[in-house]
Amino acid sequence: MFLMDDIVRDGNPVLRQEARKVTFPLSDADKKLAHDLMEYLEISQNPELCEKYKLRAGVGLAAPQVGVSKMMASVLVPNDDENEKDKPLFKDVIINPVIVSNSVQRGALTEGEGCLSVDRDVPGYVPRAARITLKYQDVDGQTHKIRLKNYPAIVCQHEIDHLHGILFYDHINKENPFQRDDDEIFIY
Repeated sequence: MFLMDDIVRDGNPVLRQEARKVTFPLSDADKKLAHDLMEYLEISQNPELCEKYKLRAGVGLAAPQVGVSKMMASVLVPNDDENEKDKPLFKDVIINPVIVSNSVQRGALTEGEGCLSVDRDVPGYVPRAARITLKYQDVDGQTHKIRLKNYPAIVCQHEIDHLHGILFYDHINKENPFQRDDDEIFIY
């Protein structure tokens, strides 16, 4: 199980590297990595367990964030609908992910983005595609091609950025962090 001490922090060179492609079938080490990445998110989203293990809650965790430069990330976007709590908006370990298309329309979280690897608050909008088509492999090597929009699309783009050595604050307008273009939408 990953704890906060296992999360690599901003400034560590692994966060700025291009991650290596993962080969199939997965090695035992890669299977454990995939399991542990998702387990962190599941535990961190349980308020009692999150407090017990002193975790920061997360919706995504990429392999480089635990010091492994491989194209693998876990994503667990919970459903806020009370009747659908047991059905996440998106949950999977995405391996060798590629965004094959994206909308021209942009979106951003109104409160900005955060990151388990960045301990400081970095204010500003992080503009991203509002909708994406994502192609990836799961832990069994099956290829998936799915369309995501709004928050799940933003989370996946954030995690995919980690696989290419990009951190969320790289997207923030340095001169005017809260600049809004007329065609941008804001999700949350």
